[in-house]
Amino acid sequence: METPKYYDSIKELISATSDQYKDDIAFRVKIKPGKEPEYKDYTYADFIENVNAVGACYYNRGFKGGRIAIIGRNQYYWVVAHLACLFGGIVSVPIDKELPVGEMEDSLVRAEVDAVVFDVKNKEQIEQIKANGRTKIREFICMNEKSEDYVCVEDLVAEGRELPSEVKQEFIDFKPTPESMAILLFTSGTTSKSKAVMLSNKGIACNVADLLVFEVFDEHSTNICFLPFHHILGSTGLLFALADGMRNVFSDGIRYIKQNLTEYGVTFFLGVPALIDKMYETVEKGIEKQGKTKTVERAKKLANFLLKFHIDIRRKLFKDVITQMGGQLKYIISGGAPLSPAVSKGFTDLGIEIYQGYGLTETSPVLAAENKGHIRAGSIGRPLPAVQVEFRDKDEDGMGELCAKAPNVMLGYYNNDELTKEVIEDGWFHTGDLGYMDKDGYIFLTGRKKDMIVLKNGKKAFPEEIEILLNKIPGVMDSFVFGEPIDGDWTDLRIAVQVQYSAKEIEELYGVNTPEGIRDSIWEKIKEVNQTIPHYKRVTDLYLTEEPFIKTTSLKIKRKEQLAKVLEKTT
Repeated sequence: METPKYYDSIKELISATSDQYKDDIAFRVKIKPGKEPEYKDYTYADFIENVNAVGACYYNRGFKGGRIAIIGRNQYYWVVAHLACLFGGIVSVPIDKELPVGEMEDSLVRAEVDAVVFDVKNKEQIEQIKANGRTKIREFICMNEKSEDYVCVEDLVAEGRELPSEVKQEFIDFKPTPESMAILLFTSGTTSKSKAVMLSNKGIACNVADLLVFEVFDEHSTNICFLPFHHILGSTGLLFALADGMRNVFSDGIRYIKQNLTEYGVTFFLGVPALIDKMYETVEKGIEKQGKTKTVERAKKLANFLLKFHIDIRRKLFKDVITQMGGQLKYIISGGAPLSPAVSKGFTDLGIEIYQGYGLTETSPVLAAENKGHIRAGSIGRPLPAVQVEFRDKDEDGMGELCAKAPNVMLGYYNNDELTKEVIEDGWFHTGDLGYMDKDGYIFLTGRKKDMIVLKNGKKAFPEEIEILLNKIPGVMDSFVFGEPIDGDWTDLRIAVQVQYSAKEIEELYGVNTPEGIRDSIWEKIKEVNQTIPHYKRVTDLYLTEEPFIKTTSLKIKRKEQLAKVLEKTT
């Protein structure tokens, strides 16, 4: 592995790499949808010129040293607005476009923003926030629609080009301070509980530099920007793609993902397990529908046998299957939650390289990852080059809390020194995740410290590892494992699960449609799963629902709220 080349700021990193790729396409943007779509290409040189023009406008409008919120779908001008902040020492505050208007407004107030760049699809919320007058926002800029009411980012590009050269040069010459806050990002959750995370210029640049040597892909890869940019994995993933010289494209939505993979020839996909699982499920169903399940399984065995002799025929052998995912897909990176080992093996067997990474918003985000030739079953991979790892307060089994020390650890929680001190001690960030490291440096996680179910006999169970197994049961859409008090005694717990099921699938699979029949069918399958895990981890109680679980916008179950909902219905 090469030694990473570190930079003091995101501006320094992206400027250096974009100069290297200046004539390559940085973004392909669909400007006219339909049967005969039209596209517009922006080279890296075009993109940087757009960023500098918007940045000069920010300065000219008095936002130097200020804060600008960005709210909206992933799109080209979202990126331009964001990078113009990062290049000019203006704090970028990406905010979840799906938040209720009250929470969106609270985020803008808490972040003390001076301006907001918003998507036209969020215009109604913005109008309401403007009318309420609670924020100190001086200017509202529409990302993607020209109107008499708002200037749009495209207008800023044109305006910036016409500004006096000294104004433009001031922005171009500006050097962000390495330890200065670059991004203020709210973690998932309700605004009253969400934490505002301060991420530094040097920290994010360091994380991208580490990834450039840790995850090496083909030159001229095409990346689809699917993960929302208001999540740090989405925005750092984009910076990695730009630093690697990739061509970047945008999805038309989850329903069009297969179509988009094909039309753009996507080779690189960054996603969360919930989405990657669905992609693989679609592939499996396609194989099954064609009656080729046994044929494909035999072919996988042949391909894996030949791999032992360094003969790789997977992509040729499974060309028709890969076509279901656009035909060009080569690499998948999964983050945000544990990835099912079966799904990981499934994609690998087909000749698609799939790696998972681990990190948190507070770490910009990646701390550890898998990469080519370094995958170990059940592990999340090894620490990135700049990351030091320790497991603290180990129990008798050698399991402790994962703590990390690295430049990409946050500066702290905004306006919350007390909470910052709880998680950062002598430069070491306490992740709240429990696990261990093997002798070869591979990290294994067992679950969240706060979600751990401690049984009366002292044994510990982790919901996530049981949920991964239960979610494989046909007809089960999702599962929520929790510690249920026996006779109301919270010191004596049993392991229970609430299953979200599909009545239609259950009837097709098991031929039942009554509440009793559905329960019996699912319970039989749970008993099969129970036989594969230690006795103390076995599920002993089952609740059923067709309602989706309460989740964050990053699709993680809000365990506290979901538990309250389950217990409310059972008392």
